[in-house]
Amino acid sequence: MAILLSNAEARRIFMERQGLSRPPHLALSKAGLLQLIHDLGFVQVDSIQWVERAHHQILFSRNQTYRREDLQALIEQDRALFEHWTHDASILPSAFFPYWKHRFIREEARIRQAWSKWQGEGFNPQSFEETYARIAEGGAVMSRDMKTEDHKSGGWWNWHPSKTALEFLWRTGRVSIAARENFQKVYDLSERVIPSEHHQAEVAHEVFVDWACREALKRLGFATSGEIAAFWHLVTPTEAKTWVEIHRDELEEIQVTSIDGEKNRASFALSGFPDHLGYIPEPPARVRVLSPFDPLLRDRNRAERLFGFFYRIEIFVPEPKREYGYYVFPLLEGDRMIGRIDMKAERKTGSLDVKRLWLEKGVRPSAGRLEKLDAELNRVARFAGVERVTYLPGWRA
Repeated sequence: MAILLSNAEARRIFMERQGLSRPPHLALSKAGLLQLIHDLGFVQVDSIQWVERAHHQILFSRNQTYRREDLQALIEQDRALFEHWTHDASILPSAFFPYWKHRFIREEARIRQAWSKWQGEGFNPQSFEETYARIAEGGAVMSRDMKTEDHKSGGWWNWHPSKTALEFLWRTGRVSIAARENFQKVYDLSERVIPSEHHQAEVAHEVFVDWACREALKRLGFATSGEIAAFWHLVTPTEAKTWVEIHRDELEEIQVTSIDGEKNRASFALSGFPDHLGYIPEPPARVRVLSPFDPLLRDRNRAERLFGFFYRIEIFVPEPKREYGYYVFPLLEGDRMIGRIDMKAERKTGSLDVKRLWLEKGVRPSAGRLEKLDAELNRVARFAGVERVTYLPGWRA
């Protein structure tokens, strides 16, 4: 018989799996940070710094003592973390590198075919080996080091051949990101970046599929086969579905109640659910600002079912068609998504400017709630390196 999971229980379990139920004020060591990223599985990287870059904000929202320099040290000195692709560019534990080798193999043929189409006659596979040889002989490079003088800059469709080569070599695992300078990637051979025990390790295909599915399910708490496949973006939906069928004796069937209570969603969890998860604490009652790329909301459909929160980032939406704004941040209070806020860190003036607040239907702007919001905005302001929070006229309109 399937286990019936209430909506409140489902939210609580998922938030705990996503690191949002831990005390956010306890000191986070460098080792603790590595463990947190391991527990999350990955942290998405994004270049936009409207307030703070996505990877920093994701980690800060889970622990306010997070230190950027610890993340940099784990990547560039300890080599305990590396950057690569999940559903998007992400920071991952280096221990996962052997499993990513299977992704590299799958990506190579796809990329060659796709890039040869959009670059046409400009597609030059020979530059891949030439670029690799240059790095092997001369050491780490940045894209700008490889650019020819007569090349005209443009978007991804107008990359110069060496930029294309660097991206290809990175996506197929032959080079890795050794560091970042002003957020620009520094590339080096993977064997000089990834620790040898991880770089040299090999896993069989069936071991890879089992790891990808099992580890995704651990981090989700409960999931459909489609959600399992989407977590890492490593295996196909068919592979995840087959894995579920093969391992049915190791799984529990779960019926997850949606927030509207109208329809349950059939899902799966590892055997022993929920006892194998251990103690699931209540999430902190404080208000927290999440990154638009927070893993809690990455699967938008799952977020809508569990939290009743419809969220879309509107960066690529033309301004007249935006419902909220260019870069609007979700607001979490306890286990409830309570709204969103449009704000920006204006570093020249030293201010976190709050432009607009939208609360969800049924969420009252009580004095206590606004005090908790103000406390969180001041924490975010300090983290972003500005001195104060400024509420602009009409922010509560």
